[in-house]
Amino acid sequence: MKRWLFLFAAAAGLLLSGCASVVESDVTAFHAWPADANGKSYVFAPNKEQENNLEYGNYARLIGQQLQALGFTEAADRKSAQLAVSFRYGVNTEQVVVTRPAYDPFFYGPPPGWGRFGPHPYGFYGPYGPFYDPFWYGGPMQTTSYPVFLRRLQIGIANAGDGKSLYDVVVDSEGSRGGLAAVMPYMVRAAFTGFPGPSGVTRHIKIEVEKDAKDAKDAKSGK
Repeated sequence: MKRWLFLFAAAAGLLLSGCASVVESDVTAFHAWPADANGKSYVFAPNKEQENNLEYGNYARLIGQQLQALGFTEAADRKSAQLAVSFRYGVNTEQVVVTRPAYDPFFYGPPPGWGRFGPHPYGFYGPYGPFYDPFWYGGPMQTTSYPVFLRRLQIGIANAGDGKSLYDVVVDSEGSRGGLAAVMPYMVRAAFTGFPGPSGVTRHIKIEVEKDAKDAKDAKSGK
């Protein structure tokens, strides 16, 4: 019974999260960030698959905005850069399966004086009384599945010269929509919240969705 209740609550939370006005992310950073690294110049270091990729370029601009807000400057080329920034992103899908009682008016007993198959002498609650619990007595159950999209962003910052890793952060966010473009601005902001932050500690970051972005998303979905 407790497991059924837990799964039902999880599904309810999932449904409500689709209407939430915040993007929630779990952020875990590992770093050996030197104090003299602040304010240095950086350059993006895409892999071959990311070169000339428009989606990658859009997310690179978002990351660059956060770096510049922290005082870093973008270098003209790799040779003049002091830091190299790389990042990866993706989405996985999981199905949450929820089993809960299915409402059946005949199961809980018909009105007094008449039953499903004729006269009913037990009244409204049937022979089990008003405290009958379908969880314990095997009442009709209903199984429903919901898609959950697991979105991930990983950003690494290293010395451009020797490639020594200085900062690595992973941002995990889940929701009922699979598109990355709408949530990436908030995941990038979460990645640099409190930069560089504690090393090896997972933080739960909530960022409120901007009204203009929310209105555009609602219009696209027909709400």
